[in-house]
Amino acid sequence: MTTDGASFARFLSASSSWGGSVAPMLAVLRAVEPGSLLPSPGAGQTDERLRRLARVAESDVTAARVLEPHVDAVAILAEAGEPAPERGTTWGVFAAEAPDAVVQAIPTADGWLLRGRKAWCSLAGELTNALVTATTLTGERRMFAVDLTAAEVTAEPAHWVARGLAEVVSGPVRFDGALATPVGGDGWYLDRPGFRWGAVGVAACWWGGCLPIAEALAARVRRRPDDELGAARAGELHRALDAGRLALRDAAARIDSGAVDDAALLAHGVRGTVADAVVLALAAARDVLGPAALAFDESLARRCADLELYVAQYHRGRDDASLARHLPEAGLAW
Repeated sequence: MTTDGASFARFLSASSSWGGSVAPMLAVLRAVEPGSLLPSPGAGQTDERLRRLARVAESDVTAARVLEPHVDAVAILAEAGEPAPERGTTWGVFAAEAPDAVVQAIPTADGWLLRGRKAWCSLAGELTNALVTATTLTGERRMFAVDLTAAEVTAEPAHWVARGLAEVVSGPVRFDGALATPVGGDGWYLDRPGFRWGAVGVAACWWGGCLPIAEALAARVRRRPDDELGAARAGELHRALDAGRLALRDAAARIDSGAVDDAALLAHGVRGTVADAVVLALAAARDVLGPAALAFDESLARRCADLELYVAQYHRGRDDASLARHLPEAGLAW
């Protein structure tokens, strides 16, 4: 996969120009080669991949939320040995599972067909393609590539009232015998190391989204050097974000080295560290920058709302419990 700095620069410029509007960012994604935006994870430039995701989120959190699943789909297809997506396509990854929304994959003489309803499909009505998890007749989960513009695919209306990520509508999609191409075998999507590397990429977006909040706090400290409370919160947030940065960089180096004994342990640790920093950033914005910033600074207010919804993908208690089940018997060592 060959990356093109010009393609990334074009998207980054759009992210800073459109104030959270999704349509212009999707237009840029359609105009460039999907594989040209970011290096592949695990191919020697994972640090650069994460840095670019963070830069986009620093510019605009909504833009990062649009870009991340698109480039994740590119990475998944490459990991599966499938052809790269074509220019002009925009991709999502629909892998959430809900008890009342199940998609079944049915093999036929003409290929695989998907039937059922999938929940939490972000931007389904605006994307051209998606990677979708479905249940096979043997009860296994498997991933499939689907053309979302096909007549057998319907993005159903969603009662989306979110204040954060307001234009990244996540609603149900109905599949009525949609033709689908398998991507990997049964269970492959969740079992592969790349599943965890994608989760680390999301954490890079969260991290980058916090930087303007940290800078706003630092600027306030410079204006009010006698404000000990504000200075303490700015220092606390800096420590948390620096820990997140180090965790992301360490993860990138280990991913590229191929020497990761437990991908889940690594990803949970990184995501938890960064999610903790997001909590501190949002609390500091509320407590130190105050209601005036959240009520009258459109960019900061939207950023905080976007981050709060985005980081809700991290399930604090459940994810820490999962991390604990992966702890090595020898414990921590240096």
